[in-house]
This record gives sequence, structure tokens and C-alpha cells, in this order.
Amino acid sequence: MTRHLALSCLLLMTVCLGACRSEPAQVSPGTDAPSTAGTGVVFFDDFEGTELDRDHWNVIGPEFWVNNEVQAYVDSAATISVGDGVLELTARWSEGYVTPRGRTTDIVSGRIDSRNRFDFQYGRAEARIRMPGTEGLWPAFWLLGYGGWPGSGEIDIMEYVGEPDWIGVALHGPGYSGETPIVNKFFFPEGEDVTDWHVYAADWTRDEVLFFVDERLVYRATRPMVEHYGEWRFDNPKFLILNTAVGGMYPFKTSGIEEPYFGLPQETVDRIRETGLAMQVDWVRVTRDPVRHAGG
Repeated sequence: MTRHLALSCLLLMTVCLGACRSEPAQVSPGTDAPSTAGTGVVFFDDFEGTELDRDHWNVIGPEFWVNNEVQAYVDSAATISVGDGVLELTARWSEGYVTPRGRTTDIVSGRIDSRNRFDFQYGRAEARIRMPGTEGLWPAFWLLGYGGWPGSGEIDIMEYVGEPDWIGVALHGPGYSGETPIVNKFFFPEGEDVTDWHVYAADWTRDEVLFFVDERLVYRATRPMVEHYGEWRFDNPKFLILNTAVGGMYPFKTSGIEEPYFGLPQETVDRIRETGLAMQVDWVRVTRDPVRHAGG
């Protein structure tokens, strides 16, 4: 299929978006977005309205590609949508889509960030998220500093590669990037998994980053731990990123799947073709305590 036809397909998908969401965008009773009054809130988006707030967010396009991921990111209502108080970043089928750099793929998806619109140094970043239980999807919520990677420092608040009973958290920097030793898996208690709504958070101070799932502390990374491997690169402003990647290195290293796509099994491809698969985000918030988060 030519790129022109692929883009036409995306426009058709945009028209039917309300009918083809992969998960019902319902918020559980008693779990409304937190109040922003008098709580040290420096950033908040609860995705009320009918489209992404582009004063808060940038949309990443198909020129961007890393980690041997399958998808191309596109700026389309088919892949990035807001409705019923929920943001959806959706992987969709677009056979033969050709990126501006000439890479051909069959899957497109959504990625947004707050680069040069909002950043912070020290604070608590959290988001309420729900994901589908499908192998090979790679949604993430994370923070990244400015400049070259990994020297800019990266805080992975939540990564998921399609095994519904766990999510990963990590830090990346010089000497501890990629296969970073500063990493942990959190396994959900029996009866819970990623298909439920959960609040994923990182509390970042001058000397440590604490990771939480629903207020449960799941990992602590301290300056001495990091400096055993390399320089602490968490004394600089960082911006927010939300994305739904598909396949790529991390899913492959978890599953060993190479066909029909790198890190992506046929069952997940079929679901993407049929309905699309989305990471859903209820809200995103960053707060700063004047004592705990001083110095930023």
C-alpha cells in the first residue's frame, strides 16, 4: 500500500474512532482525579474536553524511531484521542505506512511529551493509567532530561511489555543505561494486573527516587547506588513522556518473539488490526513539596 493510501486509512479510522476504542474509557467509582487546590501542584491534566491540550503537550511524529520498535508515531486522532476524561494512545494497523525517512511499517501509534512546555527538577510525578493485557505492547510513562541520552538522565516511572502481572521501573544514565542495573519489576498482588486502573508515581529528590504503585513503595534508587555505576544525572530539569510503543528490544528480550514482527506475536497483531490497542490515561499530575523537593 502506498503512503498516500495509508494516510487515507488513518483519516477513515479517525472518523470511526468513537466506535473502535480498544477498551471502554470508564473511570471507576470513587477514584476521581485528585484535587489541585493547595497541594503544591505545578502541572495537572485530567484530559477533560475533546482533544489534546497542545499548550501542555507536543505530539511526536514519524521521524522519531528508537529501540527497533515496530510502530511509527503519527499525529492523528486515530492514535491520539481525548474523550470521556481519558487520553488514549492507540496502536493501529496501517499496512505499508512509509515514514519520511523511508522506513516501512504496518503499525502506527501515539507518543506525546511536555518538552519545552513543562519541566521540573525534583517533585512527584504521577499518572492514573490502564493498559490492555497483550504481549508485545510497550506503553510507558517516564521523565527525560534535555541533551544527549543517556547523559540527560531518564526516570522510567512505568514500563510494560505485555505480561499483565508486572510493570518495570528504572533509572538510566552514563554507565547504567540500556541494560541498567538500577531497575526493578513490581508484581501485582493476586487479583490485580495492568488491565485495572493504577496510579504510577515517582517521587524525585536531590538524593533519591522513590517509585510507587497505588501508594505502595515498590523501589528506592539512591545517589550512592547510582554513583557505584556512573554519575548521578538527576540534578537537571526533566519533562514528561507518555507513549505506546509496539514491539522492539524490551518486549523481544522478555519474550524472544521475532515473528511476525520483532517482539510482537501474531495474537497482538490481530487485535491491533481488529480494534487497536490503547494505553489509557485518566490524569497526570506533578507536585512539589517546598521542603522535600527543595533545590530544584
